[in-house]
Amino acid sequence: MLRISRLTAIAAAMGASLIAFDAVAETYFEITDGELTRPTGFREWVFVGTPLTPNDMNNGKAPFPEFHAVYIDPESWDHWKETGEFRDGAIMIKELISVGSKQAASGNGYFMGEYIGLEATIKSSEHFPDEPGNWAYYSFSTPDHSSLKETAAAFPTAACNACHAAAAADDFVFTQYYPVLTAGKGAGDDAGGGTQSQLGNDG
Repeated sequence: MLRISRLTAIAAAMGASLIAFDAVAETYFEITDGELTRPTGFREWVFVGTPLTPNDMNNGKAPFPEFHAVYIDPESWDHWKETGEFRDGAIMIKELISVGSKQAASGNGYFMGEYIGLEATIKSSEHFPDEPGNWAYYSFSTPDHSSLKETAAAFPTAACNACHAAAAADDFVFTQYYPVLTAGKGAGDDAGGGTQSQLGNDG
């Protein structure tokens, strides 16, 4: 009887610890007085892709001519692959990387240069109840792209949200340009890759 009581107590303690851990694990950002503190450790999150719209293909005037290396926090990735939805509390990080060389041993192309900026987007009904989809957008880049700010304020709604609302495939996110997200949407264990022989491409 004493042994059972001890096991029950241990199980209860472990349950409380897991609940406390989950509460901490769900938050990957800190917002104080409307300012987002620059996140850290995001290169160890789930990498979803690197789109590029180079000046060479946009009459020398691409609005975003750099590489965008995009990451999503692990908790939100787990939620995405199980439900096919972005959870409340999701954060995605975008590292801006210049186009470096256009030649390599493998041939001509676009190759990454240097880090030139850092941006984030967050879905939070708590912090952005009046924003479309509860999404807000931030940039930590300094004007000269030489360093990063410690904190950042959200962009005005019109600056980012209208484009996302008009063209993004899933909940204000351009998932159509990130095969990791499209293939992983509601895919469960298959979202991790390597479990299926078919690539699943259309057409």
